[in-house]
Amino acid sequence: MNRGGAKRRWLACAALLLAQPAPAETLREAIGEAYAGNPQLAAARARQQALAETPEQARSLARPTLSAGGAAGYDRLGYGKAGSASVSAALPIWTGGRASSAVRAARGDVAAGAEGLRDTEAAILQGVVIAYADLLYNQQAVEVARVGIDRLDRQVAEARSRFDLGRATRTDVAQLEAQRASVVANLADAEGALATAAAAYRAAVGRDAGALTAEVPAPAGLPATLAEARGAAEAANPLLLQQRRIVEAADARIDQARAERAPTLDLGGSYGRGGQLTDGTLRGFDAAASAGLALRVPLLTGGLVPARIRQAQATARAERYQADAALREAVRGADAAWASLSAAEGRLRATIAGLAAADLALKGVRAEYGFGLRSTIDILVADQSFRGAQLAVAAARADVLVAQATLLRATGRLAGGAYG
Repeated sequence: MNRGGAKRRWLACAALLLAQPAPAETLREAIGEAYAGNPQLAAARARQQALAETPEQARSLARPTLSAGGAAGYDRLGYGKAGSASVSAALPIWTGGRASSAVRAARGDVAAGAEGLRDTEAAILQGVVIAYADLLYNQQAVEVARVGIDRLDRQVAEARSRFDLGRATRTDVAQLEAQRASVVANLADAEGALATAAAAYRAAVGRDAGALTAEVPAPAGLPATLAEARGAAEAANPLLLQQRRIVEAADARIDQARAERAPTLDLGGSYGRGGQLTDGTLRGFDAAASAGLALRVPLLTGGLVPARIRQAQATARAERYQADAALREAVRGADAAWASLSAAEGRLRATIAGLAAADLALKGVRAEYGFGLRSTIDILVADQSFRGAQLAVAAARADVLVAQATLLRATGRLAGGAYG
């Protein structure tokens, strides 16, 4: 008996747990999912890993090399079968700056690639925030329409009762029914937009979304003033830093082109031995070894090296101009993002105040309608205003989320830890 009672209590507890709604999904969780499994981000990381190997390749220009070779053959002129094997080594002693400049250029490329990877990460995370905000708004729009339909259902039922009692006209009922039909149409549109937003969220995050939470804490690193936003953009905007690293690589390539006019000095050596097989007898040749220095001095290149130097200098000038343009764009982006966030926050404050007023007005109109002090038109206007205020608040919250992410990206602060 006790065992049966315990079992029933356990089943009751399980039923209560299953009946509870699943916890709402947060923006932090969505960003974590995207950061861990986004294929575009994984591809960008792999490309950066490939680029990171170029300095090592450039260092090989100043490192020793060792190679082995062999040959075997047969002829019909009496020599029979013959073969040889050799080992050769070379050690660059002086490269004229070719190796060092190549290494500096490769390091600049890697540094530029790292900043490009940062911007790719920020772009993907910004896309996640946009998808989250869009889906959140559409989920709230669907909920507003559904609640509005329920509220109008009760209002229609009340109007029909009043009509049966002779306290309302058929026109009053028809007006409310028309309003309900309009909200039903709005619900169909909202559900279609919700499906589209859910597909965008799935593409950005990598999985289907549940119910999203509207309570999103302000991300870390948001500038407090416009001056701080501009300073952060000048110091940490990834596209600006990427262009500056490109300038450094371009300057190194000027030195790399100039190094082609310098002499090179190598230390080389080789050791080899051969043999011949004639009539079943193997006869080995004497071993041969050599070592020496090899000096190469470019005297005439047909204008190739000067042309390459001028080309590298022109490319470097172009990259510096691009760096100036990137600086202006970074500051412009920070200014625009700051203005958008300020406007969105102001709009959110205003819409929250408007929603409180619309809620109070709807409650007041419904109470006065019960005493015959308000008409059906007043009810319809107040209901429509309330639903419009709800949607305005939802849209403003979504705009704030997007504007925050845009400002963080412009200032180089949008990363996986920005949202906790």
